[in-house]
Amino acid sequence: MFDSQSEEAACSSIAFLDGGSPASAHSTERPRRPSGPVRRVAPADPAVQVMTDFSVAPAVTIAPDRLIDDALRDMIVAGVRALLVVRGEVIVGLITSYDIQGERPLQFLRTSGFTRHDEIQVDHIMTPWEKVPTLDAQWVSSACVADVVHSFKASLDSHVVVVEYAKLGGVLVRGLFSRTQLERHLGQSI
Repeated sequence: MFDSQSEEAACSSIAFLDGGSPASAHSTERPRRPSGPVRRVAPADPAVQVMTDFSVAPAVTIAPDRLIDDALRDMIVAGVRALLVVRGEVIVGLITSYDIQGERPLQFLRTSGFTRHDEIQVDHIMTPWEKVPTLDAQWVSSACVADVVHSFKASLDSHVVVVEYAKLGGVLVRGLFSRTQLERHLGQSI
């Protein structure tokens, strides 16, 4: 799956973690992800069948200083539940709809000098990059759906990012697994 395109073509919709990606990787356009009937998968099917592949569907990104209410609106418009947080050309974290709608904003307000929910920025509650759960793209290319299910069962994470080490140096974010999307494909909770 990962060898079907040249690295250069794949990088046009993927951000390098070390800042080496082209500016086109961070489009401000927010096209809605296609929705429709969910294709069922079996545990023995290849894991890549349930991964959002950023060489096919560009990653949706947001700046760390955006307000979380704006981030949630961006997610709704784009039809996604997670955004890569990007400062310049560098990925600095991940924010999900669960982060915004869950306890994190209240926890932040209790421990900060802020008093209003509408003042909270993405970087106040995002998961910093070094704490974002990841899977190696090489492992994913040979894994089955059951392997990814096992990874999710071992954690409480709602999303796992797929990374690849580029031949030109740096780390590429190749895709994303969503627990909710995986459950839809399987037709059961995990």
